[in-house]
Amino acid sequence: MRRALLLLLPLALVASGCSVGEEETGAEPARTVTVVETGEDQVATTGTGDEGAGGGGGAGGFEEIPDIVDRVGPSVVTVVVNGGEGSGVIWDDDGTIVTNHHVVEGQREARIVLASGDRIRARVRATDERTDLAVLRVERSGLPAAEFADDLPDVGDLAVAIGNPLGFENTVTAGIVSGLHRAIPAGGAQPALVDLIQTDAAISPGNSGGALVDDHGRVIGINVAYLPPQSVGAVSIGFAIPAPTAIDVVEELLTTGHVRHAYLGVQAREVTSEVADAFDLPVEEGLIVEDVSRDTPAYRAGIRNGDVIVSFDGRPMRAVEDLVGALRGHDPGDRVPVIFVDDDDRREVTVTLAERPAEAG
Repeated sequence: MRRALLLLLPLALVASGCSVGEEETGAEPARTVTVVETGEDQVATTGTGDEGAGGGGGAGGFEEIPDIVDRVGPSVVTVVVNGGEGSGVIWDDDGTIVTNHHVVEGQREARIVLASGDRIRARVRATDERTDLAVLRVERSGLPAAEFADDLPDVGDLAVAIGNPLGFENTVTAGIVSGLHRAIPAGGAQPALVDLIQTDAAISPGNSGGALVDDHGRVIGINVAYLPPQSVGAVSIGFAIPAPTAIDVVEELLTTGHVRHAYLGVQAREVTSEVADAFDLPVEEGLIVEDVSRDTPAYRAGIRNGDVIVSFDGRPMRAVEDLVGALRGHDPGDRVPVIFVDDDDRREVTVTLAERPAEAG
């Protein structure tokens, strides 16, 4: 029996603002969660985030799902690697397929099973761990490419997940877009996933890399993770990488073979009431800098260990995922205003972002 790949992260689910510039009202008690990846457990925390409105499709009805599946189903494939399998989406008609980095991590080749049942050998062309995306290449043209949405959906829009859960190929589940701008941090063990689409369409092991589709038959996200109900009592909480993010990353991977990520050069953690009391901080929220190396953009701008970053590019910093998400919207070389607190002094500096070095992870 084939073993399916899945993205499993041990998470602690807490209420913290992930949406930029919006205030959270109320909070939930922390809960311990386990979500899956192939292999090892990692500790992480996640926040609820604010729902946002995008320019997505309409609130289509479930009666449209058979037509949607007819259009998009042939564009979703099974990705088989040593030790497991996941899902993928045909990017173009010239043999490019997009999936998750964690599905093909450590692999140079894979086998692709088309919706027709045909099997094709694939080469792993390039991957990006920080966004958990990868591109594969097969030697076949004329493949049925999916259409990727260039904007975010709206909360409440129809969401149809197509993929290969637990080896059941061409499986379809449906729900709605439950939220936007969600985050799945990883406690420093691996890059945090930010600005995700949340859906209640059932996502299971093996759905990773498959398509989340709207009522127009456009791919609105690449499925990446879920919260298993047996661990926390969650009911259908799954996540997908938004299509606009996938478009940007895949195009860069195809052009250069890697993705340039903006780099500030700090290791920081969220300021909680306990942290504020322990270090006698003058602020109750922000990111306290635990390590800043020389010859980094932050150090050159005057940021030092113990400083508290409270704003980045005009966005309040309440959690590490806020900084990750804000950096994701910038390129190396961008000049960004940063506000931080040094003892009792509030300072504003302009930081010139660098390209994240490979050794920074």
